[in-house]
Amino acid sequence: MKYECPCGYIYDPEVGDPEGGIAPGTAWEDVPEDWVCPVCGLGKDAFTPV
Repeated sequence: MKYECPCGYIYDPEVGDPEGGIAPGTAWEDVPEDWVCPVCGLGKDAFTPV
């Protein structure tokens, strides 16, 4: 499952966020709670499943 930020950024577990320190293959549940959207800076709690 992918997760979307209100700004339109989509977190895809298969891709991760390498620039943000999240390796490809990292499940959403395993993304640290202090991780923020690389586009707008919102936290994980702002994301919704898509």
